[in-house]
Amino acid sequence: MKLLIPVKRVIDYNVKVRVKSDGTGVETSNVKMSMNPFDEISVEEAVRMKEAGTAEEVIAVSLGVAQCQETIRTALAMGADRGIHVASDEELEPLAVAKMLKALVDKESPDLVILGKQAIDDDANQTGQMLAALLGWPQATFVSELELNDGTVKAVREIDGGLETIEVNLPAIVTVDLRLNEPRYASLPNIMKAKKKPIDELTPDDLGVDITPRIETLTVEEPASREAGVMVETVAELVDKLKNEARVI
Repeated sequence: MKLLIPVKRVIDYNVKVRVKSDGTGVETSNVKMSMNPFDEISVEEAVRMKEAGTAEEVIAVSLGVAQCQETIRTALAMGADRGIHVASDEELEPLAVAKMLKALVDKESPDLVILGKQAIDDDANQTGQMLAALLGWPQATFVSELELNDGTVKAVREIDGGLETIEVNLPAIVTVDLRLNEPRYASLPNIMKAKKKPIDELTPDDLGVDITPRIETLTVEEPASREAGVMVETVAELVDKLKNEARVI
């Protein structure tokens, strides 16, 4: 079984995001970048499948600027076998990403594509679903438990009302949630080995995909600052403020 694992380069989750002074976006210059945390979970799950003998090859894919190769190297250090980098300096929207991933699926013929459920930079939560629609493949989204059977995938999904268990036929698209696993830290020997693993370089034109943006960002603003809380001395004073000031009761 061959697994395709898209990984995205995003602002590190520990970094406080700052809006650019001109309001055109968020500041990324001189900001620590790392692999999207949900994608780390998908890489970990794929590597575990390979270690268990249910998968033969794990391919890490990243789309974007040249520095995305660092993200691919991280996936290779975690245990992926090889990488594919689709180079582009343009801002890539979910539909363009899904179309390029479809072209890579047609080229590589994987049995399973595992993605993070969303990226922490735009929180779009669209790419996996769009890719499934373009391919006409079944999908299991927000997966917190995953079990491979003969020709099928059994998945436990996290939904608003609790948990839902479904089974889909392979090939399929899976998007993973936080509770699926805990990603490993790459060891120094594996980091050194990752430097020798191959990364194929392509462009959107090589894949025959038009990445022209369809959405224009008009402005980006900081969220409104929250007012400090107020200490009250009695329950009666609390009720009075909730009723007359907050007007929630």
